[in-house]
Amino acid sequence: MACLAWHDKQAPDSKFRPFFKRIEAESGDGRNFVKKAVNWSLRQIGKRNLKLNKLAIISAKRIAELDSKAARWLAADAIKELTSQAIQSRLNDMK
Repeated sequence: MACLAWHDKQAPDSKFRPFFKRIEAESGDGRNFVKKAVNWSLRQIGKRNLKLNKLAIISAKRIAELDSKAARWLAADAIKELTSQAIQSRLNDMK
């Protein structure tokens, strides 16, 4: 998911929307590499454009409500990056 978001610049948003369900489902997995991969995927998708950014932030907020330390870490990290001034400025410049 993260590699597709990073490398395939021509991929339509519709290709990424189904990933949010899977990301949310796996966000409670506390294994280090799984946690980091899920986090990376959510952040990369959310940095593609404003529409996906908003969907990724919504997804991260749902993840934050889960009863899992891994999920709360993932959500906090993703929200911090996706709502940062740098990312928001870059996405707004892409309009």
